[in-house]
Amino acid sequence: MGQKQGWIGRFYEDFEVGDVYRHPLGRTVTETDNTWFTLLTMNTAQMHFNTEWAAKSEFGKPLVVSTLTLAIAVGQSVTDLTQNAFSNLGWDDIKMTKPVFSGDTLYSESLVLEKRESGSRPHAGIVTVRTRTLNQDAVEVCSFKRTFYVYKTGAEQLEGIFPEAEVPLSLESEADRNGSGR
Repeated sequence: MGQKQGWIGRFYEDFEVGDVYRHPLGRTVTETDNTWFTLLTMNTAQMHFNTEWAAKSEFGKPLVVSTLTLAIAVGQSVTDLTQNAFSNLGWDDIKMTKPVFSGDTLYSESLVLEKRESGSRPHAGIVTVRTRTLNQDAVEVCSFKRTFYVYKTGAEQLEGIFPEAEVPLSLESEADRNGSGR
């Protein structure tokens, strides 16, 4: 028994052109999510928060703010793509292909399109992916291309991030904490 390394994400060397990552967490969008995001971003389009106004649209109900859909898609991809990234370099070809409504559950997956060494940062590489988001019915609702800097394995910028406790966590320290080790 000993200390086990948890998932720390992918590094530049881990990406291969053609790899597809199905991001593990789905997310159901609620009316509260949509309302809060609308307020937070100062989006005054009534299509997102006025049910009477939205009822007269072709959709018959409020749409989820498209930038919330995009934010969820990006968030879903972090565990697989950018856990070790330090900068987004570009967002291209963003498409909102179908509407998203409160109650929809979103899932995202990404395809690695390109990767290259950084010319100015020897500790990093540049990766480009295409991400698409599907709803619970497997209908694509969003897609985009994203390019980001990601650290290489062993980059010194990532060393010493986790603090070292005075007393290491162990069964012995737990027994001492609970008084059963005396």
